[in-house]
Amino acid sequence: MAEPGSKNRAAPSVRQTAYELFQRALLSGRLRPGQMVSQRELVELMNLSVGALRELLPRLESEGLIVVQPQRGILIPAIDLPMIRDTFQMRMALEREAVISAIRDMPDDTLDAQRKLHVGMIERVALAPDPELLREGQEIDSGFHLLLVRNSGNVLLQQAYNLNAIRMRLIKLDRITLTERILPDAFGDHLLVIDAIRARDKQAAIDAMDAHIFNARERALQL
Repeated sequence: MAEPGSKNRAAPSVRQTAYELFQRALLSGRLRPGQMVSQRELVELMNLSVGALRELLPRLESEGLIVVQPQRGILIPAIDLPMIRDTFQMRMALEREAVISAIRDMPDDTLDAQRKLHVGMIERVALAPDPELLREGQEIDSGFHLLLVRNSGNVLLQQAYNLNAIRMRLIKLDRITLTERILPDAFGDHLLVIDAIRARDKQAAIDAMDAHIFNARERALQL
């Protein structure tokens, strides 16, 4: 027999699973920015019950990941210039705070390991760029930013970052996937951030991160 309240404790897990299924559909391209879908299509696409989908929709709408249009369907917002600008502005605000936390307490050996990882990737891409290597570089890129955010220990900051990261990943898929031309510049920006944090130079670290995000935004806006 289930313990009292066990059903209520399980419910958030079901909702979270549905949320993650939506993310996967979005990031895999099964759902596309600008696409209009019906509830029935979403139920079939994500293999959800109608009830689970209806519980999920308010969260997706409140987070700006969908727009429910009565009598028409559910719109996946397009990647347009305002969306790109807003996403990068939010990213800059969040990652400034993450950098400040890293200045205070990120261990030197963690920073040294990141530096080695980045330098090694730049060298490998210069010698023999290939799609698999660039995918590895994309993981290092995302992992570096996630490392900074998680190091902050701020749960609210991490939650805001995770939501914004969904939009960032959509922008990257559409506009700024790393190439053998872009990766050295992006990783060079990372190295400036790493070195400034390692030197415990707060202003230099903030400036380096701001410049990195500005450069990424400009690449997205030009495409």
